[in-house]
Amino acid sequence: MDGRDTLIIAIDGPAASGKSTVAKRVAAALGIVFVNSGAMYRAFTWWVLRNGADPADTPAVLDLLARTDFVCGEEGGVGTVAVGGIPMTRAELAAPEVNAGVSAIAAILEVRERLVAEQRRYASERGVVMEGRDIGSVVFPGTPHKFYIDASPEVREARRRAEGIADSIASRDKIDSSRKASPLVVPEDALVVDSSELGIDEVVATVLEAIQAKGTPRPG
Repeated sequence: MDGRDTLIIAIDGPAASGKSTVAKRVAAALGIVFVNSGAMYRAFTWWVLRNGADPADTPAVLDLLARTDFVCGEEGGVGTVAVGGIPMTRAELAAPEVNAGVSAIAAILEVRERLVAEQRRYASERGVVMEGRDIGSVVFPGTPHKFYIDASPEVREARRRAEGIADSIASRDKIDSSRKASPLVVPEDALVVDSSELGIDEVVATVLEAIQAKGTPRPG
């Protein structure tokens, strides 16, 4: 499953670029499911912590991964995830301890391989707009609908502050772009949209127009 047979739209970009908002709006406009790929990594990070493991202890994390089931679903057009039989809430996924541990979890190659397989399996059953940092480059390199939403570091820092999030954009960018497993890159053939000076409606319109220009087969 590489994105050639089903309508799969890949939206990548750095933190606070606006990609999540764009992806949600595009999915709603097309009547397909929005999936935040990071939610799965956050869910597993929560599960690691719940089981008393240290996200930096790779052997312990991989031992738990081998014994963990993921179930992806949908609610109101938005993808959901349950880990170890427990449906994840937004509060759990955004917990401070999860924020602190998710980068270490996401940097483990075997974790990424497992979760990419889960993401592909989910998308094979329906159309999706999936956002993340390696969707067009690794998860669905075959889709013709690839987008990279960007913005200047200054604009992204301001957006983070407005959301009440204090993490450093520069630090997050360095982690995301330098990790060995699926680093953040601009996917080949992706349309790059700089949202620094654009309103959300303009960015969404740009993405929808590009999708329409290539055709929009219905999910199958």
